[in-house]
Amino acid sequence: MTLLVGALTIGLALALLALGVYLAFRVLDFPDITPDGSITLGAAVSAQLVVSGWNPALATCAGFLAGCVAGAVTGLLHTRLAINGLLSGILVMTALYSVNLHVMGRSNIPLLGARTVPDQLAELCAPLVGRSELNLFGWSVPAHDAAVLLGFLGLAVATALVLLWFLRTRRGTALRACGGNAGMMRALGVDVDRQIVLGLALANGLAATAGALLAQYQGFADVQMGIGMVVWGLASVIIGEALVGGASLGLLLAGALMGSVLFRLMVAIALRFGLDPNDLKIVTATFVLLALVAPRWMRSWKAARGARGAG
Repeated sequence: MTLLVGALTIGLALALLALGVYLAFRVLDFPDITPDGSITLGAAVSAQLVVSGWNPALATCAGFLAGCVAGAVTGLLHTRLAINGLLSGILVMTALYSVNLHVMGRSNIPLLGARTVPDQLAELCAPLVGRSELNLFGWSVPAHDAAVLLGFLGLAVATALVLLWFLRTRRGTALRACGGNAGMMRALGVDVDRQIVLGLALANGLAATAGALLAQYQGFADVQMGIGMVVWGLASVIIGEALVGGASLGLLLAGALMGSVLFRLMVAIALRFGLDPNDLKIVTATFVLLALVAPRWMRSWKAARGARGAG
């Protein structure tokens, strides 16, 4: 049960990454891989500030702002210097590796013994779960772990609701329209370049916040922790879309949250049944590949079945 609670908690932390990837890939239709670097940037900034004595919540907010700067740089490279969007993300992601090393001062920052956001959330949720061990379906779960899980759930849901509210405002609607038909929005006088920079800044800010929460939950920040995270976020989005279908914006955001949790559970189950950790990235890529091609196979199968029925 401890493994399950841990997997759910990490899945909820990375749900913010999934929301950021959804904003960049689905709303803006921008192939941004900057989150591979910005998630580590958020972890590095927050970890360095936490060990320096900052309030963990403020340190996490600082990580969010650092991620926004990284995303904005990607957007500016694309809009002001006319660099291909994918290449812009590659350039910023590559540069962030050195930036993250300079921020941390070394390749790894331990947070053992430091007060973190999970500790704050556990104290906030302690009245709901108590302070002794809980019995869930016959399994004993430490109250602290259950409180952190509940706190991360509330944080992920609140973030999704705020993002939903923003995307339904006038500015958010313009952002969505620019991703859907940039040419028409330019003809209407909308500054599409500004919308792209704003959207990428928010997307990478969310990714950096996910990194900050993940580092504080795991107890360390590592310069290598962001490798492959864009694939992780994209897998969560794809799985979420498969769960909710082509539904409303609110359901798609909820699907991204559920996809992140489900994907983490799939990985945890694979590790539990003997998966070599060295093969984790291969398994992750395989999951994404299956999620991408499975809907097409299903449509082809249904079309072939319908054709046979009609014949």
